[in-house]
Amino acid sequence: MSSRLRILISGGLAGLILAGCLFSSGIFVGVLSSQFVSDRAESRLISETRPTTDLPHPTISPAQTTSEDIETLFQPFWEAWGIIQTEYIDQPVNDLELMRGAIRGMLDALGDPHTSYMDPDEYMQANIPLDGSYEGIGAWVDPDAEYLTIVSPMPNSPAERAGLKPGDEVIAVDGENMTGVDGNLVIRRVLGPAGSTVILTIRREGEQDLLEFKITREEISMSSVNGEMLEEGIAYVQLLSFADRTSRDLRRTLETLLAQNPIGLILDLRFNGGGFLPTAIEVASEFISEGVVMIEQFGDETEQVYEAISGGVATEIPLIVLINGGTASASEIVAGAIQDYGRGLLVGETTFGKGSVQSWIPLSDDGGAIRVTIARWYTPLDRQIHELGLTPDIEVLLTDEDIEANLDVQLDKAIELLTESK
Repeated sequence: MSSRLRILISGGLAGLILAGCLFSSGIFVGVLSSQFVSDRAESRLISETRPTTDLPHPTISPAQTTSEDIETLFQPFWEAWGIIQTEYIDQPVNDLELMRGAIRGMLDALGDPHTSYMDPDEYMQANIPLDGSYEGIGAWVDPDAEYLTIVSPMPNSPAERAGLKPGDEVIAVDGENMTGVDGNLVIRRVLGPAGSTVILTIRREGEQDLLEFKITREEISMSSVNGEMLEEGIAYVQLLSFADRTSRDLRRTLETLLAQNPIGLILDLRFNGGGFLPTAIEVASEFISEGVVMIEQFGDETEQVYEAISGGVATEIPLIVLINGGTASASEIVAGAIQDYGRGLLVGETTFGKGSVQSWIPLSDDGGAIRVTIARWYTPLDRQIHELGLTPDIEVLLTDEDIEANLDVQLDKAIELLTESK
């Protein structure tokens, strides 16, 4: 498999899991190496990934392609480098850190929060597989905002039980101010062994004062598919991410549930921060029999169209999709296609709004990697949902009072709709 994977980064996000691994969603948002890919996904991963060999040398513009042009352009840079080497007060300077800082600055100048540099240590962590068990607080986060931002806590995680919510900004960790600290470094401070505690100071929209949460870290299970039959004779499937094994596990779960002749199906994509692009296409194909699932548009205005893979097992059953503000990236691809085709109703709250695709490109000599936004994606009806999200067909807000009373009014609404249509 190619070392460059196309991923959707969840939530805008470098979609990182505060559970011991760096999960890049967004959509995947995704992880760069994988231990398992289904036969269908394998071929699509390769075809959707641009070659890693013979990468073109960088160019500065169509009008500046000669070595003389490049030398002239970079003359001020090398002058600045030389001044630092001879004039800076604290010598010797760390040339390696200067080089990495120059790369970060170059990418920052693009003004795209989803294009960034990962040093070798960060890149190594980003290669930890999505599925498995990790130690941390269990939350999807966006490291590219001004402060590390919670996209969504994972269900039944320490983060969820403590009361963290989508949009919460981590202002301090264990009392140490995180202003100006790179989000990826903040993540490292939040991670820790199971049983240990971390105190997060949170800024929350609508709250005048900062909030403080003391969270005990745990071992976090990363199973991405849960399914069960509800008492009403309705099949319920929850997807937590779009990982290596999600497509295979979803197929098995659907086959088991559909064998019990349910009257309808609820697909729960709430708090699903995204993951691999090929997995998103495969998941959508279980519910959509044919047609375009999503469209990628590149900077040169060329397009890549992804169509449904034939053989889906749940293309006819009445369908409701649950969504909320933690539904991001790959989840939005699936929900958007289902909504565009009228295949099912979206119930809940407006989704996160992550409409771009990133590629992780490793640098030579273990120099880390660059995450580059390579495309924007569109729904089958040519909708671009970036920073807008998907609007539910039926809006149902889940209030703090509902949560405290252990009520899921969104799920209840989905059950009501399927029961009425019986």
